[in-house]
Amino acid sequence: MVVQAYILIQTEVGQSGNVSAAIGQIKGVTLAEDVTGPYDVIVRAEARTIDELGKRVVAKIQSVEGITRTLTCPIMHL
Repeated sequence: MVVQAYILIQTEVGQSGNVSAAIGQIKGVTLAEDVTGPYDVIVRAEARTIDELGKRVVAKIQSVEGITRTLTCPIMHL
């Protein structure tokens, strides 16, 4: 079973399109879409483990220029 998460992203004004395009190229990202509301981009990502998700996916996302804040929400299967 893979670990999946939604990552909610706030960007600098006018940067959501650039941010979502850049994030869409990161390995482990399965979806990156511009949205309206308190967040500018919502990402769905996956990895084999929670550590891999953090180190190989979330860390790369957070290094994308134009991002001001992220919130990672791991998906739980209850």
